[in-house]
Amino acid sequence: MWAEAASWSPLGARTSCWTAGCTWALTMTTSGLGISDSDPWSGDSGQGGSGRRQRRFPDFSYITRNGRLTDFLDCVIISHFHLDHCGALPYFSEMVGYDGPIYMTHPTQAICPILLEDYRKIAVDKKGEANFFTSQMIKDCMKKVVAVHLHQTVQVDDELEIKAYYAGHVLGAAMFQIKVGSESVVYTGDYNMTPDRHLGAAWIDKCRPNLLITESTYATTIRDSKRCRERDFLKKVHETVERGGKVLIPVFALGRAQELCILLETFWERVNLKAPIYFSTGLTEKANHYYKLFITWTNQKIRKTFVQRNMFEFKHIKAFDRAFADNPGPMVVFATPGMLHAGQSLQIFRKWAGNEKNMVIMPGYCVQGTVGHKILSGQRKLEMEGRQVLEVKMQVEYMSFSAHADAKGIMQLVGQAEPESVLLVHGEAKKMEFLKQKIEQEFRVNCYMPANGETVTLPTSPSIPVGISLGLLKREMAQGLLPSAKKPRLLHGTLIMKDSSFQLVSSEQALKELGLAEHQLRFTCRVHLHDSRKEQETAARVYSHLKSVLKDHCVQHLPDGSVTVESILIQAAAHSEDPGTKVLLVSWTYQDEELGSYLTSLLKKGLPQAPS
Repeated sequence: MWAEAASWSPLGARTSCWTAGCTWALTMTTSGLGISDSDPWSGDSGQGGSGRRQRRFPDFSYITRNGRLTDFLDCVIISHFHLDHCGALPYFSEMVGYDGPIYMTHPTQAICPILLEDYRKIAVDKKGEANFFTSQMIKDCMKKVVAVHLHQTVQVDDELEIKAYYAGHVLGAAMFQIKVGSESVVYTGDYNMTPDRHLGAAWIDKCRPNLLITESTYATTIRDSKRCRERDFLKKVHETVERGGKVLIPVFALGRAQELCILLETFWERVNLKAPIYFSTGLTEKANHYYKLFITWTNQKIRKTFVQRNMFEFKHIKAFDRAFADNPGPMVVFATPGMLHAGQSLQIFRKWAGNEKNMVIMPGYCVQGTVGHKILSGQRKLEMEGRQVLEVKMQVEYMSFSAHADAKGIMQLVGQAEPESVLLVHGEAKKMEFLKQKIEQEFRVNCYMPANGETVTLPTSPSIPVGISLGLLKREMAQGLLPSAKKPRLLHGTLIMKDSSFQLVSSEQALKELGLAEHQLRFTCRVHLHDSRKEQETAARVYSHLKSVLKDHCVQHLPDGSVTVESILIQAAAHSEDPGTKVLLVSWTYQDEELGSYLTSLLKKGLPQAPS
């Protein structure tokens, strides 16, 4: 079994699943998703993303019930470096206990430990949380990582194999196809079907999995033109700085941050604006370093111009210092985190919220309970720490630059992969219900959105691969009939099992390999003829008649009086009750059934009159 073990998240459930025989059994848990034939395997280990921290890490007993995770899982897959997908990984491997391989892409492997260490510092050093993983645990956890390339098929064990596909979303994000025998599941993680300024669109081939497990963050949203959104964003920023206001753009350090930085950098260059643009320091310098290092994961335009100019070396965007927030005059500041629930973005927001000249632009999804969600819902008086009330006079704008697929993108991916069934995760129940109905109507497949702890059983029709012997194929080709996809042909042969695999061979080869003697089955038909001559004379007349009619066949008159046409045997016998009637016994093997039927019909018409 594999799993992407993710912690509790208000965005929706993660899944855990396993197979038995030809049935996929899926169990929704807070811990992640998994699939297996006989042993479990696991995917995405994350932490919750909002202020509602009912539980810091997932309850991995959903997978194990009791015992170590290694006994239940063949491997762990991490789709990308966002903390709601990898934040619980060191806890999962070092504290709960997992010693097996952890698969992720090369950029995810490089960036994951940086974000995990930053997360640990905030939780332990600043907030004093106990029962948390240590820096050493992060290092030990990363030693278990096996980095994979896109489209590389990785054989986890004798039965389980995985393959990564480009997911867009953030640098290094990947969708994974997981196969056990002829059955497969595709787990998307987070993905984006629309190319942007620094990443390409997600892509997967027509792999026709038994199950597609897809995120559904924007299950009911269809975004307007990206060009229109970019134009509106630039217009609002420009108008604010022109009137002397400050613009706060809360972002997460990796992903949309680089996208919006490239957009503003290009605009500032073109319009020749002088207002400073800042990015909160820390993770950003390292993030940009890895974007330069893994330039092949970016889109075609950035790769082409990389030699002339690296788009991640910004001329107009400088490192931010806390003291700059009090500077007079206009400025634009990118600050983390993206939902205004903590950190530098919240500190700057508190300072600037009381000035109506200023503006905050929320470029992505905000979880319920965060300050970002409250101000987007229209709340203008916020209760902060110490019961202080903050009055929000600054302008609040929501402009979706999210790197998640919208409803149209999700439908596009379902159409691209052509799964037998779809399972929705990472979304809000009401919106998922709407998308579920759309998928079932358009694609005529079952779609599921199980709650935590709920089990869904999916029947499958496994295909069994059969090899065909070269001799049998050559014999078929010798008949001059080429196979056609539109007109399938029936191939006759003997199915044998050899070395745990099936092979279709000629009956002669099967007998030889199995050391068996051939047993012939013959069909016999009786034909009555009005003929008063002796049996030998009747047989001679039958021979003459067939010789004249069947010029392309080998017709023989044997010494014992019988007649043969290929493998067909014809014998004449006297009728027991009528001396003027002879009985022709026509017998043939099943291979010559067509010719045998023809001869029987021909003889039933009678023999030509002998010359007098």
